[in-house]
Amino acid sequence: MRTIQWNAENSTVRMIDQTLLPVEYREIECENLAQLCEAIKSLRVRGAPALAAAGAYGIALASKLSSANDMESLLQDLKNATGIILATRPTAINLGWGVHRVIKAVSEAYDTEGIRDIALNEAQAIADEDVQTNKTLGKHGASLLEDGDTVMTHCNAGRLACVDWGTALGVVRSAVEQGKDINVVACETRPLNQGGRLTTWELMQDNIPVKLISDSMSGYVMRHELVDKVIVGADRITEDAVFNKIGTYSHAIVAMEHEIPFYVAAPASTFDFKGWEDSVKIEERDPDELRYMQGVQIAPEDVPVINPAFDSTPMEYIEAIITEKGIFRPPFLIDEVRT
Repeated sequence: MRTIQWNAENSTVRMIDQTLLPVEYREIECENLAQLCEAIKSLRVRGAPALAAAGAYGIALASKLSSANDMESLLQDLKNATGIILATRPTAINLGWGVHRVIKAVSEAYDTEGIRDIALNEAQAIADEDVQTNKTLGKHGASLLEDGDTVMTHCNAGRLACVDWGTALGVVRSAVEQGKDINVVACETRPLNQGGRLTTWELMQDNIPVKLISDSMSGYVMRHELVDKVIVGADRITEDAVFNKIGTYSHAIVAMEHEIPFYVAAPASTFDFKGWEDSVKIEERDPDELRYMQGVQIAPEDVPVINPAFDSTPMEYIEAIITEKGIFRPPFLIDEVRT
């Protein structure tokens, strides 16, 4: 199934609960906005493109559940829902992109029924387009991979981070689809281990060779020439930096030191055409993510914790950005992606 989709039978949002993987595969249903927002906050659904769909479906869900009988009241309900959804994950721009695209679409409606129909149709369109976008992106990126390459990646930028196919892992999948022999080295991605839990799981599902390393081993594998390329996803791209899962910046520095190409794979919707590095709020997550692992205490309960979800990598460390519109190399002109 898709990572996230609309369940037309009972007007709910169905998704894979990624917090249970790889031990258990379970699909859950979000029946209301509160449940959807909890799923976003708790990372049951995560990844920039998947969050775009989640945000869009959130507006569709809010429109279906609203008891408003007139357009003004319904639009106000959707405005309120917008604020609630956007507050869940402040750094990932795709979440807001999906929400605002649906809100813009419903502004063309003539009645409450039209608002509800348009909201759902636009959310469905966003989900469907994501799959095609990632496959197009993947084909562009596959041209950068040689037969026999080993690719290192961080966090999870695969189908679980999208509606389907994936961004960074979509590049790998596309290269494999073309007949290339590609191996993957996945960083565990502490503190929530999305690389260890999710990236390895979905690559093994597709029989793509993968080896797991701790985050602190990336320098070792690059220095010992065990990696040919690094490809990561992104949660926001500004004129001067790429925001991605915490630890990305460190890998980029090590890759440059060892002259290993460092690529970013992300759809155009991930670009923040107005923002700069200093204007982006970095999400700070629960300190217990570091104090505990799977419910087991691994650090003193009262130890102070720094736990940002993302870091920013300056553009000078990036070889190229892979999008559905093509491959962009430095000097990056962000307006080229806009067109």
